[in-house]
Amino acid sequence: GDRRRRPRPAKRLPRADLVIDAPAEEVWRSVIDFEPLPEPQEWLFQLGVAYPTQARIEGSGVGAVRYCEFSTGAFVEPITAWEEPRRLAFDVAAQPEPLRELSPYRNLHLDHLDGTLASRRGEFLLTERADGTTVLQGTTWYELSLAPEAYWSLWTDEILRRMRFS
Repeated sequence: GDRRRRPRPAKRLPRADLVIDAPAEEVWRSVIDFEPLPEPQEWLFQLGVAYPTQARIEGSGVGAVRYCEFSTGAFVEPITAWEEPRRLAFDVAAQPEPLRELSPYRNLHLDHLDGTLASRRGEFLLTERADGTTVLQGTTWYELSLAPEAYWSLWTDEILRRMRFS
């Protein structure tokens, strides 16, 4: 039998900032619940990497559940911090596959993707500036189980950065 071990998951914390020309209250509403987005045209997503399509929330405050729909399914995100309009934090209770492989077969489940990229939690911080714009800072905590981890983390950090504010 094959006695090689899978690499130990490594925790990563990629962070991304985006300046939005709107007050924090308006940005807050878009963070928790947003209308369908157009399909991204970047080559990465055209090859099957998951991308966000819309989000909705059930309830409000700590204990509410945010559903962030992706091209491959939904992230289920129980809210752990609700400090309107400054901070939203959540755990990830369920997540879809990280990509859809190019294949002539529909709804193909790929066992080799299981556990390779696991989101654990996320956070959005909103800082309104004196000029009326808002800095939206997103952080994702995830575990990566692909070797070599240093190489694959470059790709996953970039993918998560692009997905977060698509």
